[in-house]
This record gives sequence, structure tokens and C-alpha cells, in this order.
Amino acid sequence: MDHQPKFFENLSGAGKAIAVLTSGGDAQGMNAAVRAVVRMGIYVNAKVYFIYEGYQGMVDGGDNIVEVSWESVSSILQVGGTVIGSARCKSFRTREGRLQAAFNLLQRGITNLCVIGGDGSLTGANLFREEWNGLLEELAQKGKIDAEAVKKYAYLNIVGMVGSIDNDFCGTDMTIGTDSALHRIIEVVDAIMTTAQSHQRTFVLEVMGRHCGYLALVSALACGADWVFIPEYPPEEGWEDSMCVKLSENRARKKRLNIIIVAEGAIDCHNKPITSEKVKDLVVQRLGFDTRVTILGHVQRGGTPSAFDRILASRMGVEAVLALLEATPDTPACVVSLSGNQAVRLPLMECVQMTQEVQKAMDEGRFLEAVRLRGRSFENNLNTYKLLSHKKPDAELPKTNFNVAVLNVGAPAAGMNAAVRAAVRVGMTEGHKIFAVIDGFEGFARGKIKEISWGDVGGWTGQGGSILGTKRTLPAKYLEKIADQMRTNNINALMVIGGFEAFESCLQLHEARANFEEFRVPMCVLPATISNNVPGTDYCLGTDTALNAIVETCDRIKQSASGTKRRVFIIETMGGYCGYLANMGALAAGADAAYIFEEQFDIRELQANVEHLTEKMKTSIQRGLVLRNENCNENYTTDFIYQLYSEEGKGVFDCRKNVLGHMQQGGAPSPFDRNFGTKISAKAMQWISKKLKETYRKGKVFANTDDSVCLLGMRRRNLVFQPVAELKSETDFVHRIPKEQWWLKLRPLMKILAKYKTSYDVSDSGQLEHVAMLPKEAETGAI
Repeated sequence: MDHQPKFFENLSGAGKAIAVLTSGGDAQGMNAAVRAVVRMGIYVNAKVYFIYEGYQGMVDGGDNIVEVSWESVSSILQVGGTVIGSARCKSFRTREGRLQAAFNLLQRGITNLCVIGGDGSLTGANLFREEWNGLLEELAQKGKIDAEAVKKYAYLNIVGMVGSIDNDFCGTDMTIGTDSALHRIIEVVDAIMTTAQSHQRTFVLEVMGRHCGYLALVSALACGADWVFIPEYPPEEGWEDSMCVKLSENRARKKRLNIIIVAEGAIDCHNKPITSEKVKDLVVQRLGFDTRVTILGHVQRGGTPSAFDRILASRMGVEAVLALLEATPDTPACVVSLSGNQAVRLPLMECVQMTQEVQKAMDEGRFLEAVRLRGRSFENNLNTYKLLSHKKPDAELPKTNFNVAVLNVGAPAAGMNAAVRAAVRVGMTEGHKIFAVIDGFEGFARGKIKEISWGDVGGWTGQGGSILGTKRTLPAKYLEKIADQMRTNNINALMVIGGFEAFESCLQLHEARANFEEFRVPMCVLPATISNNVPGTDYCLGTDTALNAIVETCDRIKQSASGTKRRVFIIETMGGYCGYLANMGALAAGADAAYIFEEQFDIRELQANVEHLTEKMKTSIQRGLVLRNENCNENYTTDFIYQLYSEEGKGVFDCRKNVLGHMQQGGAPSPFDRNFGTKISAKAMQWISKKLKETYRKGKVFANTDDSVCLLGMRRRNLVFQPVAELKSETDFVHRIPKEQWWLKLRPLMKILAKYKTSYDVSDSGQLEHVAMLPKEAETGAI
């Protein structure tokens, strides 16, 4: 962007008092948001207060409203729920209650409120703000405050953050807690799958979502469930027959288990509830299958927040403080939210009204409208699920006579198998024959290629690594053999799923088109690597799973230090020259420093970090965490940093080091990676079909333009296809990273939350947008 950067140093909170409260149902990640609000508030010299027990604490006052310090929010980042408590409050719904709440705030000079909760909590906050002047005048009339106070505290600023596991708030891609709730659901589904397969059982799983089917829909997509019931999209008349036919067909195809997911608010087209028990009884009566019901209940609200939720909540918390500092009497109450990977501010009441519109549409039976109002991401999830879950009879499928090959290249990354599954199934639905290439381009050259069918990829979404096998070998040394194989098998298009090698491979094939006409076919790269170092995309498949593995380990390591005190851990992460994992891992784990290649550092900075930790050890927080990217500096190795810290910290703290290694590449894919892989792969296959039709002439495919070899990436708020030839100029090939990386803008955030003075470019924040203006294409940092 060519604007002048705007830094927040000139925004001072001096003389301001900010209070933070959590209200309504709890959600994992609320504590990360509370921590970010407190630390950012203190950082800008504002006074920050906790309001315990939500609105009830505001009405009761006294010890429920307490000024807090930096240390007050130490060690809460990894804790689920909310440490400041949340309660439903009847008295705040009355004017008397709100009058008392206003009085309690005024006694402490608080006129800035940060509310973390659902739409009910945020609507209550907005009403409070609208009544504020009237409440002040009433307090003055009663002689509780003087005229000076009425003038001094004339207006109340409110910023909301949505904490709700249901993801039921319009205007935001992901609410705080949703990703963690999906983690809980998927952990249960993965566990159930093993027992169900042993006994050939059918499982009916009931998940939360009284008015919103997001959790049910996304978990169905993430585990390849046979059927899903959600409130926004009731099944058609006669669904009982269709479902039973589908279940028995799946059994006939040798599938040993069936999974049916039911949202607790699921209804049929006559607005009658569909319960998990009803579904179970139906399957038992009609098919006689051994069927069990599992109701997940409050398990979904519990547990530690995922890496995504911690980063989301930390970013939102900092943005909320900035919004409060910039607020004027004319600024409407706003919600800080996420669109793609960008923080945005939206008018609170516009979001609330749109959320209520969804419910109204459902009550009136306008279900298609309800799905549309839920937003583009929800609609895409639903369409992708419908596309992948049900195989049409062969007679109904089109026949294109095109052959598409799918292969994995580079190191394995979680989510690759979900992408292959989606490619195979969408490709077959489009009428193509799909060929799987074993062991990347090396296998391709050796003719390790076979046709793959719908049933072959069943159950692949939850599998880690790469089932097809993957190699780092680039095609350059096998060009003739690969061209032979493409001719022999009549391959008309390629889908290459992998990391930096996948990008380089397609560049090589694109450049070899002059000599080999076999390569003049559409090709699409899906970026998949834990390092997140592929140009043309903000996120790569597999990164989220690796980040969760890092954060989980950091949590355990921090806990091990809580007994010994005064200990600093140096942790080495993977990522090649790309510091994404180290930087974002540090932000999500609450680390004190992260050393990365993209931000050069010297001995003076290492010395400053040691001194910073020495100061920290004098407080009640007696442990430290430092992350180091494996290639951040060839001389300042993990051993060197460990020895330096050990020597300089003598008598103050001791040191331990830990190299995380390949555990970052393994494990079952996170819900984010399963769905991101599924959705981008489905989109890529539809693009391939379009290109095949466009380039088919005189009985053969002839694609020779730059835009027929593309990489599908997520850029800011959209999924975009970019020619690999154009991405060449954006790439640092020596270090295998993009020249510009969006996440470096979040680097100061980690430093601020670790109490370092730094400058933070806030140019991208500060503009209030309108809900309807958010791009319809917005596909997500959400899933």
C-alpha cells in the first residue's frame, strides 16, 4: 500500500479509564482478548479495570470493579473460559439496574467499555450507551453526582468483541471460540471413528448450535459425515427415505461406519425439531443398523483455546483499545471483527440487526434467504458439503473425456489428503477421470500413476501426512519422462498440491512448454506447507496444524517451569527461512521474544532481551519463553542463544532449550486445515474444468497462456488465481520466501504484549466499514 504509515504512538490513553467485561456464554479465547485489552490499555498509559461477573458485577459495583496491572493477566492466555467470570443479568435489563451501573462506573471515571460477548450482551451495551446522558442527568437530579461530572463524563464509548462458539454473529468471519469448539468436536469425531469402524456402527452426534448450524456444518465437512441437519437448511420432504438409502448405499460400498451430525436446533421444513434420538430411532427401525447417540454438550465450550482463537482474540483486543482511543461522541458503537485476515470495525447495531434478520428469515420459513444472510463463507461451506457428500449415479454424471492428474510435491503437510479427496470427488462430479500420481514428480516419471475413484478417498480428510506420497524432487531433470507419461495416460490437466517446490515445479513446466507440447495444459498449484512460505498466498495448507502443535508444546513447557520458577526456555521451530511459525507461535503462546530471519538482529538486541527477562524475573511472573526460527541467523544458533542466556542470566534465571523438529509436520489435521484444503481444492478443480472447456480445440487441449498455470491463494479477503509467471517477481528464490509477507505487520503486537516499547503501524485499522460493504467474496481467515 502506498499510503503513509500511521503509527499509534500519537494515540495516548493518558487520563482515560477502560473497563473490560465478559458476558453471556463463555468461549475459549476470551482470556486472550482480556489479556490483550489490559496490556494494550496499560501500554498507552490508560487505567484498565476488570468488571467481574459481567453486567451483574457492573450493577453490584464494589469489589467487582477492580483496577488491574500488567501481571494481573499473566498465564491466562492458555486458559479456556473467562477468568473474570460471566453471568446472565436480569437487573441490567431494567433502567434502575443501568442507573446503578452508570453510577458505579462514574465513581472510577470509567467512560470506555470493552464488552466481550454475544449479540445479546452487545445489544445491552449499545442501549446503555444511548441512555448514558439521560442516566447522568438522573443521577445529578438525585444529587448522586455534580454538574461538573455530567460535563466531564458526557459520553460513553463502547467497543464489542464477539465471543461465541456458535459463530452466529453476522459481519464477522469467525467469532472468538468457534475454532476451539471445532477442535473439541473433531477430537471426539476422530476418536469415535476408530470404535465405529471396529464394530460397523452408525453414530449420531449432536453438537451445539440452537439457532446456528455453523459448528454442525463445518464439522460435517471436516470429517466427511454422511448426513448433517442444521436449522438454516432443513431437509426436503421425504428426507427419511433419502437418508436411509444413502446410509445403506455407503454400507454396500464396504464403508464400515456412518456418521450423522445433528445441530441441537435442527428442524424439518415444517419447523418441527429433528432430535438426535429421532434420527437414531429412524435408522434402527428402517435399517436395523447398530446405532449410538453421542451428545457433545459443554465439552465444546471447554478446553484450551486453539492457536487461531488466541491470535484472533489478541488482535481483536489490541484493535478494540485503538478503537476506544480514537472514538468521538459521533462514532457509533462498533464491533471489532475479522474479514479474511484483516481486522475491521463495523457498526455494532448493523451487525445485530443482520443477525436478527437471519433468525426472522428462519422463523418465516425463508431458508435460502437465511443461508445467504449468514454470509459467503457459510454458503460456500454448505455448497461444498453437498457437492462432496453424495455421489450421483454414474448415469447422471456428465462425461467430458478429460483426464486430470493430482499429485503431492515437497514435504508432507496436514490437509493434503483432504485436498486430494475434494479434487477427486469434485473432478468426478464435473465428469472427468481423475488420476493419482504416487510420490510426486519422481513417481510421475516412473509411471506410478493410477485412476482413483470416489470410494478410494473416503475417510481421507482426517488423515495426516500425504497418503499419495510426496517427494521434494523437481520435474526439471525428468521432463522427457514426465511428458511421455502425460502422453501415454492422455493427461489434460494437473493439480499440484505442495509447498515451495510445487510452485517451482509448475514454473519449470510452464517454462518447458516451448519444448514439450504435453505441458500445454491447465495446471493449478494449491499451496500446502507448514512453513507458510509460498508466494501468492497469506495462508498455506498445513500451517494451522503445525502452529497448534507448537503452541500445545509451548503450553506444556511453560507449565513445567511453573514449579521450578525463574526459568527461560529457548525453543527452535521449523519453517526454513520463513519466520511465520516462530512469530505467530510466539504471539499465541505468549512468548517474550521470537528471532526470525526477516527481521535481522544483533548482539545488542540479544543483550536487551536478556535484560528484559532479568527485569521480568523480579515480578511475580518468573518464567520466560523465547522462540527461534531454525534459519534466523547462521551464527546465532539455538545453542549460541542458549549459552548466551545461560551465562548472562547466571544467578537470576536458568535456561533450557528444546528443538521441536518433525513433530510440527505430523498429527491429524486441524479443522481449519481440513476445511481450507477441501474448499480451495474444490474451487481449483472447478477452475480446471473451466480452463479445459476454454482451451479444448479440434479434439485436443491447447493451453499456452500464462493464465493457464495458476496458484490459488488467499489474499487479504479473497481467494484468487494468480499466474505463477507473475508471482516470480514477488519471490526471493535464494531464501524460498515471498518478498513481502503480511504477518510481519503483526510482529509489533507480540512485542507490545511482551512489554517491549515498539512502533505499530495502524494504517489498516480505524476505518469504520458497513456490513453490506464487506466483499461478498470474503472467504476467510475463517473456515
